[in-house]
Amino acid sequence: MTCIIVDDEPLARAEMRSLIGEVSKIEILGEFSNAPSALDFIKANEVDLIFLDIEMPLVTGLEFAAVLPQQTLVIFTTAYSQYALKSYELDAIDYLLKPIEKSRLEKAVNKAVLYKQLLSQDTIKNTIESNTNDFLFIKADRRYYKINFTDIKFIEGLKDYVVIHTQHQKLITAMNLKTIHQKIPSDSFLRVSKSYVVNINYIDSFDNHNIYIGDSEIPLGEVYKSAFFTRYSGGSLTTEI
Repeated sequence: MTCIIVDDEPLARAEMRSLIGEVSKIEILGEFSNAPSALDFIKANEVDLIFLDIEMPLVTGLEFAAVLPQQTLVIFTTAYSQYALKSYELDAIDYLLKPIEKSRLEKAVNKAVLYKQLLSQDTIKNTIESNTNDFLFIKADRRYYKINFTDIKFIEGLKDYVVIHTQHQKLITAMNLKTIHQKIPSDSFLRVSKSYVVNINYIDSFDNHNIYIGDSEIPLGEVYKSAFFTRYSGGSLTTEI
C-alpha cells in the first residue's frame, strides 16, 4: 500500500513520517506542503492513501479531498476538532487530531489497509439481491449469503459502496447508504450521519458528538442529532451533554 503526506508544516510532516514508519510498512511516496502540488503528483502516480491536513494555504484539505479520485483513501490530520463531522461527509477513512497518538494512528492505518483490500477484491461486485423483514441476501462468487439484520452492528458509506459491519465480518457491496437504509428495519436502524446507519441495539454509549459500538467510534451528525436523542432515549435526554 502506498501513501503521501500533505501538510503545510515541515515539522508536522516529519512527525507523521516517523509515526507511520513505527506503526506500518506502507510505502511513503512523497510529502507535499500544499494540495495543488500533491494533486499534480497523484495525476502521474498511483496513490492508495493520503494523510491530509485540513488548514492549509491555497486549497484546504477539505476542498482537496472533494476532487480526489474515487479509489484514493483519505485520513485527515488536523489540530481542529470542529472539522471532524465535515471530514466524514467526504468519506474519509478516519480523522486524527494533532498531536497524533501512535496507537490512534495505528488503528487508522489498519482500517485503511483493510478497506483497500476490500475495494481491491471481487467483493466490490457483491450485490444485494433481495430482503425480507428479518434478513437480506448478498450475492457473491455465484452464491447467495444470508445476512440477518440482528447480526448487523452498523453500516458505513464509503464512496460508491457501503460496508456492512456484522458481528463476525465486514461485507462491501455497490450501493449507496440511502438505498440500503430503505431495505432494513426502521425500528432497529437509525441514520446518524451522512456516512453511517447504526443498529441501536448495539450502541454501548454516546456523547454529543460520537456513538460508540465496541471499539468503533461513529460520528453523530448535527442534522441527525435531535432525532437520535429523541429516538434512542425516548425524549428523556437533551442534545447537550
